[in-house]
Amino acid sequence: MDTSNDIRVQSWDELNEVVFLDSWRDDLQRFRSPFAFRGLSDARYELLTSLMRMSGDYARLEPAVLRNFRKYAVRDASPGESIWSWLAVAQHHGLPTRLLDWSNSPYVAAHFATAELDKYDRDGVIWCVRVWEIQGRMPGVLRHSLEEEYAVLCSVDILARVANSLPEFDRLAQEPFPVFFDPPALDERIVNQFALFSMMSSPTARLDHWLERHPEAYLRVVIPAETKWEIRDKLDQINMTERVLFPGLDGLSSWLKRYYSPRQTRPNTS
Repeated sequence: MDTSNDIRVQSWDELNEVVFLDSWRDDLQRFRSPFAFRGLSDARYELLTSLMRMSGDYARLEPAVLRNFRKYAVRDASPGESIWSWLAVAQHHGLPTRLLDWSNSPYVAAHFATAELDKYDRDGVIWCVRVWEIQGRMPGVLRHSLEEEYAVLCSVDILARVANSLPEFDRLAQEPFPVFFDPPALDERIVNQFALFSMMSSPTARLDHWLERHPEAYLRVVIPAETKWEIRDKLDQINMTERVLFPGLDGLSSWLKRYYSPRQTRPNTS
């Protein structure tokens, strides 16, 4: 993995300085971050979709998986006819898809980079992708739709106007390209996590490989193992916890279990 775009932070203050880089917008006279954020507990993890992790001939299976999800989920979900709404619902409920989860909040990403106590012997990472750089490389029909809507991110409605199916979307350009889009506000979890999704225009294309060819479009904030505890404790102090991000008894239980677990020093066995 290319590490030339990595920035290692040694404290909470350094983390805040880096994740809010380039936030000032002269045209708006406001602070608006250019980044989408994704936190991972291990900096060595790649940006593999859940569909890819199925292994085998996963690309060929994608239509069947989605078709059967719609068939059996219709009693419990009513997102309409749009494939993009159905894809968002499927990802939200754990179906293997070509989507990746992101957040507009660096603190949500920092939570996911530090939430797993059994991975405190290894560095975590926050991927920071410049969404505006991504937009500039999307096919013209998508860029024009965003401009017409005066939108920063795609929505399921914008995607539906451009393509009615995944194969139609994949044919918008000869080379695979990424897109970031806002999911519908399906429940409090989506809202509280300030969530968004990324998607490549091919089930086999990888976002991290695309980003390595466009280094100006991203950076990675590496949280060293020895810094995780400070980041974690301060995230808890500002109420960025499982109790908030996963409303309900499951999130409450996860937060209490982690919060009251004693700090342990584990040798790095990697």
